[in-house]
Amino acid sequence: MKNLMLIVHADLEQALADTLRSFAQVTGFTFTRVEGHGSQDEYDSALSARDRVIGYTPHVRVDILLKDEDVDEILRALRAADCGLAGRGIYRVTAVEKHGAL
Repeated sequence: MKNLMLIVHADLEQALADTLRSFAQVTGFTFTRVEGHGSQDEYDSALSARDRVIGYTPHVRVDILLKDEDVDEILRALRAADCGLAGRGIYRVTAVEKHGAL
């Protein structure tokens, strides 16, 4: 099992949610609001005037649990999807040692 973690601009949240719901391999996902801080943000053409004034960029972290064999296919599908994601997000894949319900 793997956790695919994405961090994307907050304005992509709804389009990304719709896209993720269309993938049979994605049985669920979690959104968490996060703030992007860093010198690279000042070069980001997607920054609004509000973002420049307040000094950070609102982002959304998305966590998706996937079977090992589904990760590459989902990444390819996200790259090909027309949801505005191109150039506006990063990802990380980590192993999940255990998971379950409490």
